[in-house]
Amino acid sequence: MKRVALGGSTMKWSLNELQRYQDEPLQLDSTLDLSALLTERFPEDILAVKPVKISGYLSYDKGDVMVTLKVETTITVPSSRSLRPVDLPLSFKYTEFYLGDAEHVKKYEDSDTVIVLDDDKMIDLDEAVAENIVLQIPMQVLSKEEQQSNEFPAGNGWEVISEEEYVANETESKKVDPRLAKLKELFPDQDSNNDD
Repeated sequence: MKRVALGGSTMKWSLNELQRYQDEPLQLDSTLDLSALLTERFPEDILAVKPVKISGYLSYDKGDVMVTLKVETTITVPSSRSLRPVDLPLSFKYTEFYLGDAEHVKKYEDSDTVIVLDDDKMIDLDEAVAENIVLQIPMQVLSKEEQQSNEFPAGNGWEVISEEEYVANETESKKVDPRLAKLKELFPDQDSNNDD
């Protein structure tokens, strides 16, 4: 296996360049600076990115390239509750298949991540790693303090409430005052006429 350590340079190859790795995979071990790429493209989702450590390999097989990488970094994202910055450590693996010919899609499973290359037949791993980092951001991100606290933000005339509190409020509002229930019995056709 050929080993390449790329220090900070972009990782972009043409399909033709990668043909030489059909017998022996190209091992990757690098640290990338994806801060500008991620913070400019996703300014509301990613506030900062520490250097991204990647390790894995790339192999070529009959016009297709398989990339398997382990990615480690820490990104700063806004809390989903208060919008305060929260450091989110990430460590994940992924495998993607890059195809030079769309006809090759048939040989892959539906669960495989398959990307058919544009006419330029270029694989840009900086872009791929950046997109996979974004996919790792959970829907709810809370600071340690927010995880341990039941306090929610509030303002002038508004407040954030928990889902449990919302359900309790909805259940409470559906209860009918017994005095009004007797009145409702006097006008049974009113419910169907309220739609007018």
